[in-house]
Amino acid sequence: MTLRAGVLAVQGDVSEHGDAIRRAAAAHDQTAEVVEIRESGVVPDCDVLLLPGGESTTISRLIHREGIADEIQSHVEAGKPVLATCAGLIVSASDAQDDRVDTLNVIDVSVERNAFGRQKDSFEAPLAVEGLDDPFPAVFIRAPVIDYVGTDVEVLATWDDHPVAVREGPVVGTSFHPELTEDPRIHDLAFFDSVES
Repeated sequence: MTLRAGVLAVQGDVSEHGDAIRRAAAAHDQTAEVVEIRESGVVPDCDVLLLPGGESTTISRLIHREGIADEIQSHVEAGKPVLATCAGLIVSASDAQDDRVDTLNVIDVSVERNAFGRQKDSFEAPLAVEGLDDPFPAVFIRAPVIDYVGTDVEVLATWDDHPVAVREGPVVGTSFHPELTEDPRIHDLAFFDSVES
């Protein structure tokens, strides 16, 4: 089976996410065809989507201008998996606490941008994640804090008493950057439980 994985390629760790989904697919004896999303018309043909980090205001502006936002929302409504990381989580949230970010509202959380600090405050932490047997080496870079979680949202991991990984329906969101490690388990958790069920 070949999985068609769309990576929002406005900015952020596009190639790293592509590598991670390929590693996760290989662990299931599958292949992943990675396509970059820069315009409308690509998302409807994707099995799974990855929304990387970057600058959330820029990502928000471009996906709405290019007609990609509606396609992502339709993808989620169809029950297809999404992994949204860092700025991708902010854009996916119901509330970004910033009027400059027109969110997708596909996961019922409120986030505070850059709440874990500036670039110099970046850190890596061993994170206990629901569904994983061993800690995940989470990389936090200008990471957002989730400060409200809706009733239908499952908290998968917390750090410093804040949720940092959540799931609602087919959408998994993380404050950290799982693509910056060699460990594909977050991509596995986000996609292959859903894809294979």
